[in-house]
Amino acid sequence: MTLFDGLPMPADAPAPGKCVRIERPEPGLAVVVLDAPHRSATVLDLPLLRDLDFAISKLEDQRDVRAIVFTGRDPLHFAVGADVDAMAEVTDPALVSRLIAAGQSIYARIAALSKRQGLPVRTVAAVGGPVPGGAFELSLACDRILLARDPSSRIGLPEVKLGILPAWGGCTRLPKRVGVPAALDLILNGKLLDAKRALRKGLVDRVVPPERLMEVAADVALGRKSSKRAKRGAWKWLVDKNPLALYVIGNKARDGVMKATGGRYPAALAALDVVVRSQNRKPQDSFDAEREAAAELAVGPVCKHLIGVFHGMEGAKKLAKLPDGAKASAPERGVVVGAGVMGGAIASLMAEKGARVRLSDLSPEALDAALVTHQLELDKKRKRRRLERHEHDGALDRLDPSPGLIGVARCDVAIEAVAERLDVKHAVFGELAAALPDDALLLTNTSSLSVDAIFADVPRPERCAGMHFFNPVRKMPLVEIVRGARTTDETVARVAALALRMGKTPVVVKDVAGFLVNRLLGPYLDEALRMYAGGASIERVDAAAKAFGMPMGPFELLDEVGLDIAAHAAISLHEAYGVRMTPSTAIQGLLDAGRLGKKTGAGFYRHTGKGRKASKELADDLEKLAPRETTELAGLSEGDVVDRLVLAMLNEAARAMDEQVVATEDDLDLATVFGMGFPPFRGGLMTWARETGPAELRRRCEALLAKHDIQHRTGGVERFTPAGFLARAE
Repeated sequence: MTLFDGLPMPADAPAPGKCVRIERPEPGLAVVVLDAPHRSATVLDLPLLRDLDFAISKLEDQRDVRAIVFTGRDPLHFAVGADVDAMAEVTDPALVSRLIAAGQSIYARIAALSKRQGLPVRTVAAVGGPVPGGAFELSLACDRILLARDPSSRIGLPEVKLGILPAWGGCTRLPKRVGVPAALDLILNGKLLDAKRALRKGLVDRVVPPERLMEVAADVALGRKSSKRAKRGAWKWLVDKNPLALYVIGNKARDGVMKATGGRYPAALAALDVVVRSQNRKPQDSFDAEREAAAELAVGPVCKHLIGVFHGMEGAKKLAKLPDGAKASAPERGVVVGAGVMGGAIASLMAEKGARVRLSDLSPEALDAALVTHQLELDKKRKRRRLERHEHDGALDRLDPSPGLIGVARCDVAIEAVAERLDVKHAVFGELAAALPDDALLLTNTSSLSVDAIFADVPRPERCAGMHFFNPVRKMPLVEIVRGARTTDETVARVAALALRMGKTPVVVKDVAGFLVNRLLGPYLDEALRMYAGGASIERVDAAAKAFGMPMGPFELLDEVGLDIAAHAAISLHEAYGVRMTPSTAIQGLLDAGRLGKKTGAGFYRHTGKGRKASKELADDLEKLAPRETTELAGLSEGDVVDRLVLAMLNEAARAMDEQVVATEDDLDLATVFGMGFPPFRGGLMTWARETGPAELRRRCEALLAKHDIQHRTGGVERFTPAGFLARAE
């Protein structure tokens, strides 16, 4: 019986031997090339593992081989890790265990080659481009790792981000290479490091130009060039093998994981346990612990949900494909009009990611402030070694402030981020359309106005769209691409390419009031205000939301966004959608007093300090500035609070799906996770609804309708009357 007997080989699997080839470029050297013909990117799936197993068996019998290099089809394409698609489908932990055991066995045989009795073989991994997860674990089984020096090269163990742990030896071998503290930092945070940081941290032994990767790898493998691996020395015994040190390190790491995740992501805790215990176990015992933990995690809901989010992100990348299937190019030269918080941050990020940007504003003070912020952001990254000196200096040079639109004739994209007034935006795009080439993208960052209305009089409206960023621009991963009635597929692809270049996840949405995220966020935040007006505790509401998995409570979010911004958005939604979006008046007193949230130092909370020293406490004068209307909701349970918050949002999502605001439920899930912080471990709003059960959620909506409280005095009946798929549930 072989490792692969009984395992589900995919229907499109190539014939045995087609995914891995052995080359013999010179005496004593074998090169094992991973090059699966059935995949655009090499994946460590069953066909490839089967062929790798066969290749190792063949090389084990060749006594003239004294050096082996493992590499990919070219220097920047090694392998992109294990088969995530297959993982999403598996529900039997026993099958997962067998799959893991197969990979462990193959990697163990690679590691054993260097200890072959009488004729040891030196093994070298010559890798480049993305080298995540199982691809890095294969490399760890080799004697030496050489990484191509290229911006695309990223290496590490990101498995916890998919709800699993490194189980092909990563939790066991990485600590032995870099030490327990460094390994925990990399594994628990799912970090992928660039070439320079990977070398500095000891993940790889040498960094070489891509064009010389195979030449140097052959020399190292055959001993013609040295490549020394850093030794742990005394630290191995003082830390890695010291039970007391491991106990302290483990407890500290556990505290950090619990603080960051609340224990909702079990993979991190499982990986922590395996890594810490691996140091004083036999290697096989540690491999067994990896396999047992991963088999259980892989079939659990958190893993399935995180893989779903991952698939959504991968799907978003396909938006950058042109109608003919070619990949759209991101614009190289742009102009951003408006140097405020949003416009300045958009321009700064574009410049950092390689585009030449003209930042235009009539206010010299706004331009100066944007440039200072740009430099501070770059300096921070340089200090943290996230940017090289030339990258830092280049990003500074690529941002050019201007009081007007001089010198924008060669720009291929313009992004407007000025005041939310239709007349102002009309004037801006009138000037831009006259100054830029006819095929330049014209994009608005509006959050509350109709994209079609903004571009009503612009020549060639097919090249126009909304590109709605979220604040803060650098931190928020979502960009809504707002498709107008005349926006073409090519324009959508070009905007998506720009978003992806900026490190954002794009979702295409229809041109409706609030687009998608703000439309769903409106009822969620308003429901919190209604509960407050009805006597519910702010602390209880915020705590319930965070217990559900939201990154912050709705009152914390209101303070973060700004009460004035939230109030303006609420009015826009009410005008568009009528009575169900009737805004609560609970914050009017705070607005009148200029208490707008974090930016003024106080809102529902009082805010002090900045950065890591920032803190907040509940304001003590709310009863005076924002008096409650009743106390009838003072006794709401945590479950009641969550139902009111999430069902208000979900019912609006049901309407949005019926209106085809987004194309698929997956798109809506992605937007809620990345745009409003819906907990990834729940998979997104629609995934949560589907698994909870539409009929059960309809029952909960109807239960809220049966309660006669403050909700129903202004809009609550429509808000909780089941809509869309909820109304159709039986």
